[in-house]
Amino acid sequence: MKHLKWIFALGALALITACCQPQPELQVAQPLFNGFYGADPVIVEHEGQYYIYATKDPWGGNDLAVFVTRDFVSWEEESINWPTKAACTSATSRDAMVWAPDVVKGKDGRFYMYVSVGSEIWAGESDHPLGPWANMLPDNRPLVKADAFGETVHNIDANCFIDDDGRIYLYWGSGWNWVNGRCMAVELAGDMHTFVNEPRDITPPNFFEGAFMIKRNGQYHLMYSNGVAIDETYHIRYSTSNSPYGPWTEGANSPLALTTPEDSVFGPGHHSVFRHKDQDYILYHQLAPQDEEYVLRQLYIDSLNYDDGGNMLPLSFEGIAPLAW
Repeated sequence: MKHLKWIFALGALALITACCQPQPELQVAQPLFNGFYGADPVIVEHEGQYYIYATKDPWGGNDLAVFVTRDFVSWEEESINWPTKAACTSATSRDAMVWAPDVVKGKDGRFYMYVSVGSEIWAGESDHPLGPWANMLPDNRPLVKADAFGETVHNIDANCFIDDDGRIYLYWGSGWNWVNGRCMAVELAGDMHTFVNEPRDITPPNFFEGAFMIKRNGQYHLMYSNGVAIDETYHIRYSTSNSPYGPWTEGANSPLALTTPEDSVFGPGHHSVFRHKDQDYILYHQLAPQDEEYVLRQLYIDSLNYDDGGNMLPLSFEGIAPLAW
């Protein structure tokens, strides 16, 4: 493995070599790395290591950014063989690059990825977080084509959720031109890619993209982003239901994260959640304020906490202490 040594420079489309200094301890609204390393993060744990997968900026790359850590202080960069723009292009693909990965450990102990390439959802599988990865579908097609729902749904931002009864659900969707975000859902078979039923529109209140499901005390919490992904209106919300399909009621303290200048927070959104030693944590990105027509984003982490009624609390933007095992 090689140490993390690349940085996206403002206004540059190419990677420029730079040394990334690890953060000794996180503070208010402090990014995980000193640089523009990506967006739309998801995280999975394996054998005492955390693996973060993220979109490369600006607007995605030919592959994914991958980082490995035990404590969120020391980091290493890795690369994986799949997905790539070349490997994940079909007759229906659009121009969009590799975006918004989701990785989950299946009931069989293997790893499954759902990733957006060309405005289509692609599904991959591996025995290890670093691969080798391969398309789950034998004919190398996307799981959800770009034109699956016409112009109604932008088919990106997938999230796989395994319920405590073992049933598996896939959520995805966004909108076009920063309006009319739609959230789709379908149950998956045990092979992690066959649709058990027809996808349905389950869009919750004030949704644009980036669905992420968790379940707590028997209640489903569908988290997501709303606003314009390239400016200060981008933010994190959530809704609750007694069913994985809704109907949804917006959470009592939603939105959970908004642009907050006094905390140096700008456009927080597109997150994932993980649990470590009975504490939930939220991994998300923020925008770097700029005047360009593309975005550069940085990764952040905070504790995700709840009130006595089980409602999610807004983020503190205080970061976290190094994780202990």
